[in-house]
Amino acid sequence: MQIVEYYKSQNQEYWRSEIGKGDWSAAKLLWKLLDKNELKKMCGSSTEVFLLTEGENLMSFAILAEQDEVEAPELSPWIGFVYTFPQYRGKHCAGELIEHICGVLKNAGEKQVYISTEEIGLYEKYGFVFWQMMITREGKPTRVYVRKVE
Repeated sequence: MQIVEYYKSQNQEYWRSEIGKGDWSAAKLLWKLLDKNELKKMCGSSTEVFLLTEGENLMSFAILAEQDEVEAPELSPWIGFVYTFPQYRGKHCAGELIEHICGVLKNAGEKQVYISTEEIGLYEKYGFVFWQMMITREGKPTRVYVRKVE
């Protein structure tokens, strides 16, 4: 397994098309934002997209962003768009990406990271603690979790 940084990749078109094959609406949204070059406009100029790959196979992806679906400029950074393709689920792919992102954040001097999700029980396995309910930009309730970066 290898972690590829999308914006540093020479194969952005290929990886973007692979992201678009995800069966989750947010995967389609990420594909659209990347295709229209709007992800950094929405989530911040320092946004990174991390891809967990095995050769040419995209296993999982996630972003590290200044902002996510919750409008809260005082809260940053965020992990978002966490997705693992069905054939790779149960192999801790999301955990690999989360740990990698937390390492990047630690090296940057960050102390904590947030994630917005409807999931219960998933991110707790990776050190996240429920913080509070918030409202997304679309007006939907979401669970916001926080994790210390150590």
